[in-house]
Amino acid sequence: MTSTSSPAERVELEPELPVTPPNERRRVLVSSLIGALIEWYDFYLFGIASAIVFNALFFPEFDPLVGTFLAFTTLAIGFFARPLGGAIWGHFGDRVGRKQMLVLSIVAMGICTAAMGLLPTYAQIGVAAPILLLLLRLVQGVAAGGEWGGAVLMAMEHSPKRRGFSSSFPQIGLTGGILVANGVFAAVAALMTQAQLLAWGWRIPFLFSAVLVIIGLWIRLGVSESPVFLAEQKKQSQDPGRQKAPLAEVFKHPRTLIVTVLLVTGPFAVSAVYLTFAASYGLQVGFSRSDLLTASIVAAAVGVIGQPIFATWSDYIGRKKVVASGLILQAVTGVVFFAQMNAGSVPGLYWSISLISVAHAICYAPLAAWLGELFPTHLRYTGSSMGYQIAGTLGGGLAPAICTALLITAGGAPHSELVVGFTAAISLLSLIGVLMAKETYKAKL
Repeated sequence: MTSTSSPAERVELEPELPVTPPNERRRVLVSSLIGALIEWYDFYLFGIASAIVFNALFFPEFDPLVGTFLAFTTLAIGFFARPLGGAIWGHFGDRVGRKQMLVLSIVAMGICTAAMGLLPTYAQIGVAAPILLLLLRLVQGVAAGGEWGGAVLMAMEHSPKRRGFSSSFPQIGLTGGILVANGVFAAVAALMTQAQLLAWGWRIPFLFSAVLVIIGLWIRLGVSESPVFLAEQKKQSQDPGRQKAPLAEVFKHPRTLIVTVLLVTGPFAVSAVYLTFAASYGLQVGFSRSDLLTASIVAAAVGVIGQPIFATWSDYIGRKKVVASGLILQAVTGVVFFAQMNAGSVPGLYWSISLISVAHAICYAPLAAWLGELFPTHLRYTGSSMGYQIAGTLGGGLAPAICTALLITAGGAPHSELVVGFTAAISLLSLIGVLMAKETYKAKL
């Protein structure tokens, strides 16, 4: 008979976890980092291309600002598909195993991204080009929907004593993926003319994904299944009445799911604003593509350094305090960031994007462990993936398009007041989630 207690309440009732040998644990952490890096390389590469070249390649019949809005709308479609992916991968991840789903997701992501690099443009096949781009983005979103949850759970379930630190490796993969995506795109853009970039150079970063997938797949295939999942699977085999539909059980306790969505929406939205929308905005106020790509690289590098630091901090003082402080800082740093962009200062762009990246790292780093801790083992993949991916849709997927629409309403650059207000409001919305969530950093898995 299924318990009526909430997932968050049952977390503390789980028994002591099996111990993974140190060498195996290190391989798991590296695997989770590389897998997440590839996921976000693929996903944010699309965002960079949307801001810089897709408006001209796939939506050339529109005004440049409107074309950018349409490109960002296509970007959002991938985020809308991610909750579906979270439900699918989460179900089988909770029923069959974490490892198998992670292997499948990384292969599917790589195939979609490489296929984007082979797409003909609007000039070659007309309206079919953006339609094919949209379809690939949908499939990519479904494939990506289960990657983060599985990577986080493998890291934390193999390393129960320092869950914040261990779970930060997939978070490092997010900023690492952004760093590599911007670095590869910047290198390609620096080595060729604008005409060459639009003609064929933009394809290189997408095709490079195939190389990353081969590396990630080799590492991931050598990782053992989560011992926590194996123990849970044994329980399920001994209890025929145990819940067979994880998604249905997650929705029986909507408060926990709502809390997870609120926690992640603000960090997702603000990172999309300063890493995706800001590239388009910067071009309008006079920055070069090189300056904007370099600024994104600087921001991602700051995030890579900050993620393990702030995640470890949450292992000692709690998830609530760290995430709350980051969200408050994130709410105010948008003012500084856009003021520096409007001033046209390249050094100001670099230090202000670093500041907002620090704020983002503080509130984002502990979330991987926190979301996993809010659900029991047999619902953890489904619950954490669904909450995270719904937040990704609302925050990361819609934010660039919302900000572009707000900018159009305000009269275009440099009228960024509405955008600044949006970043502050969405950060404070996540603060409500912090107040609602249970503190879990001392709880047993």
